[in-house]
Amino acid sequence: MRSEANANDRSGISKLFATVANATSQAAGRASTFMTAAAVVVAWAVTGPIFNFSDTWQLVINTGTTIVTFLMVFLIQNSQNRDSAAIQVKLDELIRVSNAQNSLVGIEHLTSDEIDELRKKCEARAKAGRGRAPKQADRKARRVGGAKAVE
Repeated sequence: MRSEANANDRSGISKLFATVANATSQAAGRASTFMTAAAVVVAWAVTGPIFNFSDTWQLVINTGTTIVTFLMVFLIQNSQNRDSAAIQVKLDELIRVSNAQNSLVGIEHLTSDEIDELRKKCEARAKAGRGRAPKQADRKARRVGGAKAVE
């Protein structure tokens, strides 16, 4: 029972984080957000002479930008992870429903060297098969309508 409650808590926290991360990512990518950030920097720079360019004046911008940068790293990584996972699921589905090799599903879990080896094999097959496509199209056209395919 306790592990079930922990799983629900984690699920709730994950959903909350996803909601906040999505909203923040959307907001951070807007032109108005950039303009606001630029205005804050300009306002900070203009106040420099008022505060005699003191250490506290410098600390304000340093602390603010450090906090924003630190938090944005995690939000950007979360956004990239979600995008990559969604793209991977879509690619896996395309592989599954097409004549592509089903053995390619899940290769994102391989090492970089293993993926490079698969890429080389795929490129070699593609290069070897370049001259075959028109002939296959001709055969398909003959089967379907009896006409020759246009190259």
